[in-house]
Amino acid sequence: MDKYGSGIWYNKTMNYRKDRYGNEISILGYGCMRFTQKAGRIDLDKAQAEILEAFNAGVNYYDTAYIYSGSEAAIGEIFERCGIRDKLYIATKLPHYYIKSVEGAEKILNEELRRLRTDHIDYYLMHMLSDDKTWERLCAMGIDKWLREKQKTGVVRQIGFSYHGNSDTFCRLVDAWDWDFCQIQYNYLDEHSQAGRTGLMHAAEKGLPVVIMEPLRGGKLSSHLPDKARKIMAEHSPVRTPAEWGFRWLWDQPQVTCVLSGMNSVEMVRENCRSASQAQAGDLTEADREMIAKVVEAIRANIKVGCTGCRYCMPCPKGVDIPGTFAAYNDRYSEGWTTAFREYFMCTLLRKETTSASQCVKCGKCEQHCPQGIAIREELANACKVLEGPVYKVAKKFLPLFMKY
Repeated sequence: MDKYGSGIWYNKTMNYRKDRYGNEISILGYGCMRFTQKAGRIDLDKAQAEILEAFNAGVNYYDTAYIYSGSEAAIGEIFERCGIRDKLYIATKLPHYYIKSVEGAEKILNEELRRLRTDHIDYYLMHMLSDDKTWERLCAMGIDKWLREKQKTGVVRQIGFSYHGNSDTFCRLVDAWDWDFCQIQYNYLDEHSQAGRTGLMHAAEKGLPVVIMEPLRGGKLSSHLPDKARKIMAEHSPVRTPAEWGFRWLWDQPQVTCVLSGMNSVEMVRENCRSASQAQAGDLTEADREMIAKVVEAIRANIKVGCTGCRYCMPCPKGVDIPGTFAAYNDRYSEGWTTAFREYFMCTLLRKETTSASQCVKCGKCEQHCPQGIAIREELANACKVLEGPVYKVAKKFLPLFMKY
């Protein structure tokens, strides 16, 4: 029985780690954003087979969101069909950027409860909380008190936030409120970008469980590795798939509580559950870590700027997210335009105060502290030319009209 008296399902072959209140969460979580579509709708029968495969293997954490088209309604119907709602944990998210008042939040929460066919949400996140100033705005609106009231009545059990952005802002958000958990993008390629290891360790030091999203960079670290990187893995012993190495790198760290995977085949579920049943913190050898470091080097062979994400250049007097800009700029050449634009968009525009490279005034303060000797001003100008094209400029102009921040 968990903290709230529900008969959560466990499987002795699955590994679990504890949340803030001692409840056991499977180290593999089900990311419910990428179910197979059929005629423009989620294929419920296929999704049900995949979910039941994961459930029977001991996966007890299922992550969705209000804006994931059809996802909340789909898993709500599947959990009801199979009679398993009270045997697992549901995590979903409040799109704070859509709301102007507590009444607006109440309306969305009630809609989520209807979609999910439940009377409570186990883990409730502020979706893509961008910075501490956004949280201050929400608190001024009364969202913090509203959340505490929902928690007191049991409608919401635990409160957290999901985050895309730099480690400095993430750490401020962690410190801004008494959160129960958090969710970040983190993988061996993003070790020193976004919230990164710095953010992971800070959250852990504060006692927050950390849920990981994008562990394989949307498949980039599994099915889209460069040939050289794939060869490095293939020649290493033990032999594991790129996906398993990506997961095991995360599970090797005790600060990681749960790793989400957007599984959309029974075979993928079985493979990931097998890995999760075997992985333990501290399992990786020094040789394993060296191999992964070589893989990262191979992936980054085409990078434009040798930024390590150390953040000695920060803070910028004009608010430019220098490491975030360079990470996205490098992604443009190592992973493609779509990934680069998405990363840059999230790190610079989805916040109350933009952090775009175009804000640089070439003061040079950053270059005085860069241990890599990077010509930061010049490279920011280059990145700006690549990343801040017409689409970005339009988004920067009109996003405030749609996002309430």
